[in-house]
Amino acid sequence: MNEILLKNAIALDGSIIDVLIMESSVAQVGVGLETSGEIIDCGGLRLLPGFVDLHTHLREPGKENTETVLSGSQAAARGGFTAVSAMANTYPVADSAGVVEQVWRLGKSAGLCDVYPIGAVSAGLEGEKLAEIGAMAESAARVRVFSDDGKCVSDPLLMRRALEYVKSFGGVIAQHAQEPRLTIGAQMNEGSVASELGLAGWPAVAEESIVARDILIANAVQSRLHICHLSTRGSVEIVRWAKAQGMAVTAEVTPHHLLLTDESARTYDPIYKVNPPLRSMEDVLALRAALADGTIDIVATDHAPHSDEDKECEWASAAFGMVGLESALGIVVTTMIESGLMDWQRLAEVMSYAPAKIGGYEGQGEMLAVGAQANFVLVDPQSEWLVDREALLSRSRNTPFPGMKLTGEVIHTIYRGKVVLRNRKVLSYE
Repeated sequence: MNEILLKNAIALDGSIIDVLIMESSVAQVGVGLETSGEIIDCGGLRLLPGFVDLHTHLREPGKENTETVLSGSQAAARGGFTAVSAMANTYPVADSAGVVEQVWRLGKSAGLCDVYPIGAVSAGLEGEKLAEIGAMAESAARVRVFSDDGKCVSDPLLMRRALEYVKSFGGVIAQHAQEPRLTIGAQMNEGSVASELGLAGWPAVAEESIVARDILIANAVQSRLHICHLSTRGSVEIVRWAKAQGMAVTAEVTPHHLLLTDESARTYDPIYKVNPPLRSMEDVLALRAALADGTIDIVATDHAPHSDEDKECEWASAAFGMVGLESALGIVVTTMIESGLMDWQRLAEVMSYAPAKIGGYEGQGEMLAVGAQANFVLVDPQSEWLVDREALLSRSRNTPFPGMKLTGEVIHTIYRGKVVLRNRKVLSYE
């Protein structure tokens, strides 16, 4: 029987504990535990539930040159994630049982984290008719989250039908909030920086109008709505109002929207071109406060790998997106914990417990208890480290953080009782 003993780990409440893992679950929690199996000295390391990313682009099938399910799983393990959610904008689109099952099986084969496919809302992401939502929900992948991310479900009638459909099996629609008519040709956040640079502005109202519309539609049909990558102060206020009314809406923020502003675009480096765009410092501060007070429920990476050819070009021609799995923890610690805005318990909530609950991911985001699935990440909370672009495990290198010093480093990741990251090195079980 496989046994692993985690010795002297720092629990969420600050106490020092031992955790005995047998096979894939927690067997004992206490002090002074012993084992005949492997012992991992966790002195000085914080024990957290494995992170869960509700927004990941793995690109397979179709764009394996930028990422595969395997390479994305490796990046996830290094980042402390024991579950990721593969977005539907692949080639072919994940709008049928066949494609989502392919992605799900590739995740099983990689064996480094749970890979949950997200199904498309509309066929081909074209926004005209519903995708095979029921077939995907009943498939081996048992899809429960649906999104056209990368595109907005802009037709309100189609959005209503999707919300009504997923309600029957407890699913959720994750909306990319972007009114397309308000963002034609948009390149960066609408504001003084865009005006100075001569780049077409991306107005905040393009996001906020869809957030408000869909909250009202979801409430009318009593279904669940999740808002992807919230980026503006106005969106925060709309979500805050909806929650105060008891409406069933959840929202996410990305690490890069917690840290970077549109001032970064002054370099004209397309590494900072992202959808939704980097906003003002006023927006960043509002997002941080909302994540701290619970208005924003989770952190999601929106890990978006792109080839050098698609990013190392002029701004207008570059693709939108940044990779983020491997740097997510460090950014959240640096922006939220070191600033005193939240503690480690809240970090566990926004990076594990809440995303697992929203996605309905069994065995993920569980409290530490005997019998729970052994999905853990061990973090050095004091470690300062530099983001190394060339050392990324993702197949793509489009990180906006090369050379940046971050605090909080993932040392070990344990997935279903198996060590998949040991001393910062991803292990292979092929």
